[in-house]
Amino acid sequence: MNNNTRERLENCFRLVFPDLKIPVDQATTQNVAEWDSVAAITLVNVIEEEFNFQMDFEVLAELDSFPKVLAYVESQVS
Repeated sequence: MNNNTRERLENCFRLVFPDLKIPVDQATTQNVAEWDSVAAITLVNVIEEEFNFQMDFEVLAELDSFPKVLAYVESQVS
């Protein structure tokens, strides 16, 4: 795991969810009420801009937690 990738992704989450009351690495669609469809698209846009790649919209439904998003991003940037 690339710590720089993790830190950059954590910053993306903090930008989209500035009022997060739990550690970023524990964020899921189940425990972050603000993580709705609009926030998901915003998060995708922020991640795409930060990491300079396009996310596959067919896998977005599976990316329902920080660890899953991190694994996906790492697979795209490595």
